[in-house]
Amino acid sequence: MSDALDPPLAAFVADCRAALAADPGPRGRNRVRERLEAALATPGFVDAHVDPAGPERHVLYRDGELGFVVLAHSYRAAGEARPHDHGPSWAIYGQASGETEMSDWTAVVPAAEGRPGTARYGRSYTLRPGMAFLYNEGDLHALKRAGPTRLIRIEGTDLSAVRRFSWRPE
Repeated sequence: MSDALDPPLAAFVADCRAALAADPGPRGRNRVRERLEAALATPGFVDAHVDPAGPERHVLYRDGELGFVVLAHSYRAAGEARPHDHGPSWAIYGQASGETEMSDWTAVVPAAEGRPGTARYGRSYTLRPGMAFLYNEGDLHALKRAGPTRLIRIEGTDLSAVRRFSWRPE
């Protein structure tokens, strides 16, 4: 990650910072989600920031003051993730290319140290290019990719350093 951001990414980050500084809760996060959808629709933004041949997880920006992280994700093959949450954080998934089938889940038996939680399926929906979805703290979700996809994801905190519990379907 370079300290110098290109102008479109710098403007996007500035909008995110302003929204989260004004309201770090769900309303501010929803403003960030809306701004991400606008960025995804901006010609050239995705191609400039999400390399289809790049790593699966690449940090584009890490905010030292507010703690949020902007990531580029490039997946070259089909994949699936079991129900999960983002621990003490929120996350916004922005579909850049391809499609991701998302599903929402409800906790039945909470996860605990040394014991996965149990979750019940709720609903499924498809993220298509240009769409973004917010998952607040504790929102259980799962995903499935049928082929190559690219995403821009924003985490409320750097999740690579956060310990999370596992979940299994009921």
